[in-house]
Amino acid sequence: MRVSAPGEHDDPVAAIGQHLAPELVKAGSAFSHAIYKHSTLSLREFEGARARTAEINGCLVCRAFRAKRDLVSFFDSQGLEHTRSVIDNGEAPDEDFYLNVSNWKTWPGYSERERLAIEYAEGFGTDPQGLAKNEDFWKRAKAAFTDYEIVDLSYCTAAWVGMGRVAHVLGIDAACML
Repeated sequence: MRVSAPGEHDDPVAAIGQHLAPELVKAGSAFSHAIYKHSTLSLREFEGARARTAEINGCLVCRAFRAKRDLVSFFDSQGLEHTRSVIDNGEAPDEDFYLNVSNWKTWPGYSERERLAIEYAEGFGTDPQGLAKNEDFWKRAKAAFTDYEIVDLSYCTAAWVGMGRVAHVLGIDAACML
């Protein structure tokens, strides 16, 4: 861990939230919770973009996280309500789905919308200026997603990029809340 919170703690994320910038940590956590609770994307679109972002960020816990399998226990551990969340938005991906997110261009197991969600997350995380100017991408995205869904995907990706990088850079991704 790159920072130290006073005292001894089993959960470094909780310790940081208690002792180091607590209001900011609380706001970041609320943002992360909101995307899992309120996204209307299909679970597979959501997970494709999330998993690709986790690869790009290098966050160890995020790479191992599977929303359908892990979200309820995570919400329970945080005392959060978990009814009606993104895990209710369709079928769960299998492991091949997760193993191929970096091969999104060629792996045949993705739908067009899943492929676009992963492409978006990749551009957002590695070349946001290029993504903003990529007229071919935007033509395809606007044909497949509503403006509401594009904003949904944008805020989900922003949360994953930001919070995943915080966890990885500070070295708390080995004990992240997720």
